[in-house]
Amino acid sequence: MLSIYSWNVNGIRAVINKGAWHNFIVQTKPDIICLQEIKAKPEQIRFESDDYTQHWYPAEKPGYSGVALLTRSQPKRIIDGLPEDIIRAYSVSGDTYGDPNKEGRVLAAEYDNFWLVTVYTPNAKEDLSRLKLRHKNWDPAFLAYLKQLDQDKPVVACGDLNVAHTEDDLANPKTNKGKKGFTDEEREGFQAFIDAGFTDSFRLFHQGNGFYTWWSHFANARSRNVGWRIDYFIVSNKLKNKIVGADIHPDITGSDHCPVSLTLDM
Repeated sequence: MLSIYSWNVNGIRAVINKGAWHNFIVQTKPDIICLQEIKAKPEQIRFESDDYTQHWYPAEKPGYSGVALLTRSQPKRIIDGLPEDIIRAYSVSGDTYGDPNKEGRVLAAEYDNFWLVTVYTPNAKEDLSRLKLRHKNWDPAFLAYLKQLDQDKPVVACGDLNVAHTEDDLANPKTNKGKKGFTDEEREGFQAFIDAGFTDSFRLFHQGNGFYTWWSHFANARSRNVGWRIDYFIVSNKLKNKIVGADIHPDITGSDHCPVSLTLDM
């Protein structure tokens, strides 16, 4: 069995300093760990990880965004960022917030039998000022990348996609409809993955609401489980029969997100 965990740590240094990283490793012992929002450069990160090969892809801007891969088995190759041809084809360029291609948002690793991709999708922002970039450029480009990789080997994609796909994926859908993370445009972007031949692995095992991966810091949202499911493993349908488990882990603290996991029979 292959165990893969994905976690938006919202600052890896803070998670380490809280002791949460050590607890996470001891408790879960993953084969592969994908991280988002590391908010640090590799030289700023200090922890023991002799069991894992590390690959960090930070944002150029200090203390912002960034993704990482820690893996027990060495990948055949690792690719940082979206390919240039896809960036050009979908006009993925900078806006008033910066250039998403310089924000450490995508990392792909090739293994013997599949591609693993971790992503930190741009946030649409409270005033939806980044929604156009997200809807017209980023989401179509990222899907094109997954489809390109899927032509080579089946794809496992994970990370913070910054969207609740259905009303079951957030505690208060009616009051949040049209707000960031639950706009029609963002939800269409996620549905496009499903329509293109990818599976939301968690929904193979768990139905209904109450399953969330992110909670606001306000009003004791986490203790009351008033949250959103915005962290996912989406898996090529070619690997669907290899999925033996998919879970979220709200008991693991240290970030405003909790880890999600996928178990493959490989």
